[in-house]
Amino acid sequence: MEKQELAAAIRQLCREKNAIIMAHYYQRAEIQDVADFIGDSLALAQQAAKTEADIIVMCGVHFMAETAKILCPDKKVLIPDPTAGCSLADSCRAEDLAAWRAEHPDHLVVSYVNTSAAVKALTDVVVTSSNALKIVNRLPEDRKILFGPDQNLGRYISEMTGREMALWNGACHVHSRFSVEALIALRKENPGVKVLAHPECKQVILNLSDVIGSTQALLNHVKQHPEEKRYIIATESGILHEMQKACPEAEFLPVPPEMTEGVGCHCNECEYMRQNTLEKLYACLSDETNEVIVSADLAAKALAPIQKMLNLS
Repeated sequence: MEKQELAAAIRQLCREKNAIIMAHYYQRAEIQDVADFIGDSLALAQQAAKTEADIIVMCGVHFMAETAKILCPDKKVLIPDPTAGCSLADSCRAEDLAAWRAEHPDHLVVSYVNTSAAVKALTDVVVTSSNALKIVNRLPEDRKILFGPDQNLGRYISEMTGREMALWNGACHVHSRFSVEALIALRKENPGVKVLAHPECKQVILNLSDVIGSTQALLNHVKQHPEEKRYIIATESGILHEMQKACPEAEFLPVPPEMTEGVGCHCNECEYMRQNTLEKLYACLSDETNEVIVSADLAAKALAPIQKMLNLS
């Protein structure tokens, strides 16, 4: 089927099955366009927690589908491509976090949402880039903090809150590979144009940026400043689709990754997010395959820090 036919067939299946399609901003444009709800990790979790659908199709990476299942144990949660993982989540194994925590028994464990259910089960509170500042500011000042697995985000949160935190040695492979030289060149070529960056970026990129925020915060900034006609964007390029829809007259210049500087695609894409396609989405919803299962015991342990995050948000 052609993409337009696939999209129509997917929407028909949603009506027949009382299914909702949820998509992250980093998904392919055609998946964002067919979804019922588009958002960042926090918004997806919040939406999952209150949906009345019988089936949730999570178009994102595996930890997002796991989070939806933990929040909605009575729902069937599907993912178009079950191998769509996350390099950041993979960098922090539960057994390694348990050992780190054992070495620091007086510390609170704050884990980024980009982690497995097993890691969340060892966590005191989960955070996203949208709410990490707020949540860390609300933690008891006399408690030390272990923050993982994104050291770039952790360093930014530590600087903004003044809280000293031990940081896990991990980073998002997409946000950590932006080319500093290319960003400097873009700034010179576009004087006065604001640079918008995600806090998962390296410090040198943040130092060259005008606005730092979560994916949702960067999109909100664009929507709130229609007078701006050009932006330089340092985050995963999937968000450019929604930015362009929100401000069709504006131009968005993606900062390229180091590995493709000067050649090929100048967008910084997460290949794991791109594993989901319309064809895979149609197949998994049609046959109700690729169901995400989390054991009741693990889900109960992981739910508490996720629920604490939602409550503090």
